[in-house]
Amino acid sequence: MKSIFIPVEVTFSANFEKLKKDFMILPKNLAIVYSIQYKSFAEKIKDELSKKHIVTNFFQILGCSNPSNLKKADCILIVGDGKFHAISLAYETKKQVYLLERDKLIKIMQEEVAILEKKRKIAYFNFLNSKKAGVLISTKPGQQRLEKALNLKKKLRDKKLYFFISNEINFKETENFGLNFWINTSCPRMDLDNPKIININKL
Repeated sequence: MKSIFIPVEVTFSANFEKLKKDFMILPKNLAIVYSIQYKSFAEKIKDELSKKHIVTNFFQILGCSNPSNLKKADCILIVGDGKFHAISLAYETKKQVYLLERDKLIKIMQEEVAILEKKRKIAYFNFLNSKKAGVLISTKPGQQRLEKALNLKKKLRDKKLYFFISNEINFKETENFGLNFWINTSCPRMDLDNPKIININKL
Protein backbone atom coordinates (compact mmCIF):
# COMPACT_ATOMS: atom_id res chain seq x y z
CA MET A 1 0.00 0.00 0.00
CA LYS A 2 1.34 3.41 -0.99
CA SER A 3 1.39 6.11 1.69
CA ILE A 4 0.96 9.77 0.81
CA PHE A 5 1.85 12.39 3.43
CA ILE A 6 0.13 15.77 3.03
CA PRO A 7 1.14 18.46 5.55
CA VAL A 8 -1.77 20.51 6.91
CA GLU A 9 -0.96 23.86 8.50
CA VAL A 10 -2.68 25.60 11.38
CA THR A 11 -4.02 29.02 10.43
CA PHE A 12 -4.56 31.79 12.98
CA SER A 13 -3.82 35.47 13.53
CA ALA A 14 -0.91 36.06 15.89
CA ASN A 15 -0.49 39.14 18.06
CA PHE A 16 3.00 40.16 16.96
CA GLU A 17 3.04 43.28 19.14
CA LYS A 18 2.71 41.05 22.21
CA LEU A 19 5.27 38.58 20.84
CA LYS A 20 7.85 41.32 20.27
CA LYS A 21 7.76 42.14 23.99
CA ASP A 22 7.91 38.47 24.98
CA PHE A 23 10.89 37.85 22.71
CA MET A 24 12.96 40.35 24.70
CA ILE A 25 13.67 37.65 27.31
CA LEU A 26 15.22 35.29 24.75
CA PRO A 27 19.04 34.98 24.50
CA LYS A 28 20.87 36.51 21.52
CA ASN A 29 21.66 33.20 19.81
CA LEU A 30 18.84 30.72 19.47
CA ALA A 31 17.63 27.75 17.46
CA ILE A 32 14.08 27.60 16.14
CA VAL A 33 12.39 24.25 15.59
CA TYR A 34 8.79 23.70 14.60
CA SER A 35 6.04 21.14 14.05
CA ILE A 36 5.11 20.87 10.37
CA GLN A 37 1.63 22.34 11.09
CA TYR A 38 3.35 25.59 12.12
CA LYS A 39 5.92 25.92 9.35
CA SER A 40 4.56 29.18 7.88
CA PHE A 41 4.14 30.71 11.34
CA ALA A 42 7.67 29.61 12.30
CA GLU A 43 9.06 31.33 9.21
CA LYS A 44 7.38 34.57 10.30
CA ILE A 45 8.80 34.15 13.79
CA LYS A 46 12.25 33.62 12.31
CA ASP A 47 11.96 36.84 10.28
CA GLU A 48 10.90 38.78 13.36
CA LEU A 49 13.58 37.36 15.65
CA SER A 50 16.31 37.84 13.06
CA LYS A 51 15.95 41.61 13.50
CA LYS A 52 17.57 41.51 16.96
CA HIS A 53 18.69 37.90 17.41
CA ILE A 54 20.89 35.39 15.63
CA VAL A 55 18.98 32.31 14.50
CA THR A 56 21.61 29.56 14.51
CA ASN A 57 19.31 26.72 13.41
CA PHE A 58 15.89 26.46 11.78
CA PHE A 59 14.29 23.10 11.06
CA GLN A 60 11.25 20.87 11.48
CA ILE A 61 11.10 18.57 14.48
CA LEU A 62 9.50 15.13 14.41
CA GLY A 63 8.37 12.83 17.19
CA CYS A 64 11.48 10.73 16.65
CA SER A 65 13.90 13.60 16.04
CA ASN A 66 17.09 13.86 18.03
CA PRO A 67 18.53 17.18 16.85
CA SER A 68 22.26 17.85 16.79
CA ASN A 69 24.58 20.71 15.78
CA LEU A 70 23.04 23.07 18.34
CA LYS A 71 26.31 24.16 19.95
CA LYS A 72 25.98 27.78 18.84
CA ALA A 73 22.46 28.14 20.23
CA ASP A 74 22.03 29.47 23.77
CA CYS A 75 18.43 28.27 23.81
CA ILE A 76 15.86 26.46 21.68
CA LEU A 77 12.50 27.92 20.68
CA ILE A 78 9.88 25.34 19.72
CA VAL A 79 6.94 26.55 17.64
CA GLY A 80 4.10 24.10 18.17
CA ASP A 81 1.62 22.68 20.67
CA GLY A 82 2.16 20.87 23.97
CA LYS A 83 5.20 20.31 26.16
CA PHE A 84 6.07 16.80 24.93
CA HIS A 85 8.80 17.88 22.50
CA ALA A 86 9.86 20.81 24.66
CA ILE A 87 10.63 18.88 27.85
CA SER A 88 12.28 16.02 25.98
CA LEU A 89 14.49 18.46 24.03
CA ALA A 90 15.51 20.21 27.24
CA TYR A 91 16.40 16.82 28.71
CA GLU A 92 18.34 15.62 25.66
CA THR A 93 20.21 18.84 24.80
CA LYS A 94 20.67 20.26 28.33
CA LYS A 95 19.74 23.68 26.92
CA GLN A 96 17.07 26.15 27.99
CA VAL A 97 13.93 25.55 25.94
CA TYR A 98 11.00 27.85 25.27
CA LEU A 99 7.70 26.75 23.76
CA LEU A 100 5.70 29.15 21.59
CA GLU A 101 2.07 28.06 21.53
CA ARG A 102 0.61 30.58 19.11
CA ASP A 103 0.73 33.84 21.16
CA LYS A 104 1.93 32.25 24.39
CA LEU A 105 5.64 31.95 25.19
CA ILE A 106 6.31 29.27 27.84
CA LYS A 107 9.63 28.69 29.56
CA ILE A 108 10.38 25.04 30.29
CA MET A 109 11.41 24.90 33.92
CA GLN A 110 14.31 22.86 35.26
CA GLU A 111 11.92 21.16 37.70
CA GLU A 112 10.03 19.64 34.75
CA VAL A 113 13.28 18.32 33.27
CA ALA A 114 14.37 16.97 36.67
CA ILE A 115 11.19 14.88 36.92
CA LEU A 116 11.95 13.32 33.54
CA GLU A 117 15.58 12.68 34.52
CA LYS A 118 14.44 10.90 37.69
CA LYS A 119 12.11 8.65 35.69
CA ARG A 120 14.91 7.76 33.29
CA LYS A 121 17.20 6.82 36.22
CA ILE A 122 14.47 4.53 37.55
CA ALA A 123 14.17 2.95 34.10
CA TYR A 124 17.92 2.32 33.97
CA PHE A 125 17.84 0.74 37.43
CA ASN A 126 14.98 -1.52 36.29
CA PHE A 127 17.01 -2.48 33.22
CA LEU A 128 20.05 -3.46 35.30
CA ASN A 129 17.89 -5.71 37.46
CA SER A 130 16.00 -7.40 34.61
CA LYS A 131 17.14 -10.88 33.56
CA LYS A 132 15.18 -10.82 30.31
CA ALA A 133 13.89 -8.09 28.01
CA GLY A 134 12.01 -7.54 24.80
CA VAL A 135 13.70 -5.60 22.00
CA LEU A 136 11.38 -3.36 19.94
CA ILE A 137 12.35 -2.99 16.27
CA SER A 138 10.55 -0.82 13.73
CA THR A 139 10.55 -1.28 9.96
CA LYS A 140 9.76 2.40 9.34
CA PRO A 141 12.34 4.41 7.35
CA GLY A 142 14.40 6.51 9.76
CA GLN A 143 13.49 4.29 12.71
CA GLN A 144 14.79 0.92 11.49
CA ARG A 145 17.87 -0.16 13.46
CA LEU A 146 17.77 -3.92 12.98
CA GLU A 147 21.54 -4.42 12.91
CA LYS A 148 22.06 -2.48 16.14
CA ALA A 149 19.23 -4.42 17.75
CA LEU A 150 20.73 -7.79 16.83
CA ASN A 151 24.15 -6.67 18.11
CA LEU A 152 22.62 -6.46 21.58
CA LYS A 153 23.01 -10.25 21.79
CA LYS A 154 26.77 -9.76 22.03
CA LYS A 155 26.64 -6.79 24.42
CA LEU A 156 24.03 -8.13 26.83
CA ARG A 157 25.07 -11.75 27.28
CA ASP A 158 23.71 -11.77 30.84
CA LYS A 159 20.14 -11.16 29.68
CA LYS A 160 17.67 -13.26 27.71
CA LEU A 161 16.48 -11.13 24.78
CA TYR A 162 13.32 -11.49 22.71
CA PHE A 163 13.07 -9.56 19.45
CA PHE A 164 9.84 -7.99 18.21
CA ILE A 165 9.68 -6.33 14.79
CA SER A 166 6.75 -4.34 13.43
CA ASN A 167 5.91 -1.31 11.30
CA GLU A 168 3.60 0.18 13.93
CA ILE A 169 4.68 -0.28 17.55
CA ASN A 170 1.88 -0.06 20.09
CA PHE A 171 3.43 -0.41 23.54
CA LYS A 172 0.12 -1.56 25.03
CA GLU A 173 0.48 -4.76 23.01
CA THR A 174 3.66 -5.65 24.92
CA GLU A 175 1.52 -6.58 27.92
CA ASN A 176 0.62 -9.79 26.06
CA PHE A 177 4.14 -11.26 26.28
CA GLY A 178 4.90 -11.42 30.02
CA LEU A 179 8.07 -9.30 29.89
CA ASN A 180 8.74 -6.66 32.51
CA PHE A 181 11.29 -4.62 30.55
CA TRP A 182 11.85 -3.47 26.98
CA ILE A 183 14.71 -2.03 24.94
CA ASN A 184 13.57 0.45 22.33
CA THR A 185 15.47 0.76 19.04
CA SER A 186 12.89 2.82 17.13
CA CYS A 187 11.45 6.25 18.04
CA PRO A 188 13.85 7.71 20.65
CA ARG A 189 10.97 9.35 22.53
CA MET A 190 9.02 6.16 23.18
CA ASP A 191 10.79 5.77 26.51
CA LEU A 192 9.58 9.08 27.92
CA ASP A 193 7.57 8.74 31.10
CA ASN A 194 7.75 4.92 31.07
CA PRO A 195 9.98 3.08 33.59
CA LYS A 196 9.70 -0.17 31.61
CA ILE A 197 11.56 1.11 28.52
CA ILE A 198 15.09 2.22 27.84
CA ASN A 199 16.45 3.50 24.53
CA ILE A 200 19.26 1.57 22.92
CA ASN A 201 21.45 4.71 22.85
CA LYS A 202 21.24 4.90 26.67
CA LEU A 203 22.92 1.49 27.14
